[in-house]
Amino acid sequence: MIRKKVRNFCIIAHVDHGKSTLADRMLDLTGAIPKSAMRDQVLDTMDLERERGITIKAHPITMAYETGGGEGYTLNLIDTPGHVDFSYEVSRSLAACEGAVLLVDAAQGIQAQTISNYHLSKEAGLAIVPAVNKIDLPGARVEETVRDLAELVGVPEEDVVKVSAKLGRGIAELLEKVISCVPPPSGDPAGPLQALIFDSTFDSYKGVLAYVRVFNGTLKPGMRARFIARERSFEVPELGIFRLSMIPTRELSAGDVGYMVTGVKEVAEAQVGDTVTCADGERARALPGYKPMKPMVFSGLYPTDGERYESLKEALARLRLNDAALTYEPETSQALGFGFRCGFLGPLHMEIVQERLEREYGLNLIATIPSVRYRAVLKNGADVEVGNPSQMPRPELMDRVEEPYVALNVVVPGDYVGPIMTLAQESRGIYVSMGYGEGGMARLEYRLPFSEIVLEFYDRLKSASRGYASYDYEFTEYAPSDLIKMDILLNGETVDALSAIIHRDKAQRWGREMTAQLKRLIPRQLFEVAIQAAVGGRIVARETISALRKNVTAKCYGGDVTRKRKLLEKQREGKRRMKQIGTVEVPQEAFLSVFRTMK
Repeated sequence: MIRKKVRNFCIIAHVDHGKSTLADRMLDLTGAIPKSAMRDQVLDTMDLERERGITIKAHPITMAYETGGGEGYTLNLIDTPGHVDFSYEVSRSLAACEGAVLLVDAAQGIQAQTISNYHLSKEAGLAIVPAVNKIDLPGARVEETVRDLAELVGVPEEDVVKVSAKLGRGIAELLEKVISCVPPPSGDPAGPLQALIFDSTFDSYKGVLAYVRVFNGTLKPGMRARFIARERSFEVPELGIFRLSMIPTRELSAGDVGYMVTGVKEVAEAQVGDTVTCADGERARALPGYKPMKPMVFSGLYPTDGERYESLKEALARLRLNDAALTYEPETSQALGFGFRCGFLGPLHMEIVQERLEREYGLNLIATIPSVRYRAVLKNGADVEVGNPSQMPRPELMDRVEEPYVALNVVVPGDYVGPIMTLAQESRGIYVSMGYGEGGMARLEYRLPFSEIVLEFYDRLKSASRGYASYDYEFTEYAPSDLIKMDILLNGETVDALSAIIHRDKAQRWGREMTAQLKRLIPRQLFEVAIQAAVGGRIVARETISALRKNVTAKCYGGDVTRKRKLLEKQREGKRRMKQIGTVEVPQEAFLSVFRTMK
């Protein structure tokens, strides 16, 4: 393969701006997929991706394209996930390319993640090809969007390609622009092997398949290779390129994109961002940018039927074969029984994992209130990571508690700036800057605790802006915060599944909402039930479920009043004893309803 005739590029866009549809039209035009196999969103292989209109798992593909001048080119399209939760995977996919098509919806305009993706691409040193999609829509603001995008990228307006992925208009012009603007790959095929892993998947027969971009050297079947970061050597039995399926080849050399069968049995061994080099002979240096994926959001997953614990364990093990970012460990709750404490990249990743477990493995699950990983600094100077409220040290042992902060960017029409600023302040946000772009779109930047985004920020943002606002965030640092552990008590007994770590200022509101919810959901007992929200030894909210009263005097249709009084006294004594020894059974439906509402 002649390297100067190769182009490695990706398409980056905000969610629902038409990235998958544009990829479909490119595959149509280049004939990369037979007409009989073509369908909508062909690179999105999961039903969940199709329903939500998002890319969860990348699927690269190689296309052969002939320009108007008769020159043949090999185009490697490296698909990328579209959500902020997967920003690290996006950054590694960008590192495998020389160029990127920056796609913007003509009806929605520039969104928060458009700006974030642009900056990621610039930091990676990519050639940017700006394009405006959905120009056929009746509500499209084509000229205005072209002007905004040209201003963002810093190019003349005539350099912005106008396309309609749905109708197939402008696709050839876009590919011609990619060929002219994106440089061919560099590298020495005879040098020491240096290949970047930008994604991986698991095959039950072949083991882990690593998706690689070769920067230097040549990969061949039968050679011994090595993961630099994981310090793991292996033999390469097979490698190849991507079509709709994987096509074996004799070699992958500098500039090529393809897959590599490793024979490794755990996808965590072939981590995204790691560098592959030769196990024998001259070894190359690791490519920059690698970092181990760390979960940011934690939640407990429990089967509604306790007998299905082993099924959940097996399902998580299988799911992790294709998702190295998912972590889990066994956990026991007095209220919910046996389950697992799971770690996720973000709120969307958590939703996807839970939905896949329920759909693909037929499980009914209860997910506890999500939390982030806090850091408790003890008085003796030691640090304790807290991913679960039960891990929070006692207050007298702690010097301070730190929580993760993110840099939040919100893009919203100017009419809704006031409500968004109010929302950010209520979410403990710290104002950084504000600016206006073309078309009256405002860009707000805040420092915000990540826990606020995990719990309720998205829904409140959409409500405050009537659906027009978009946001993007990036983890920045841990900072001290006035955080406390809140427990929920039923007749003095702690319900561990309902414990949460929250900011002190929100303790009373959270406690009142939680106790009111439980009062509506827990069935009445034969004795009075006290529902309390406690911070340490202090009760901050309380609700009481009154006792069911059996009419013990119904059989007394006559006689002295003392007979009725004796029966009522006997009932009162029985209720007193029952309250001392009785336990309150919280139904699974109550837990499900509470967790859904509080999330």
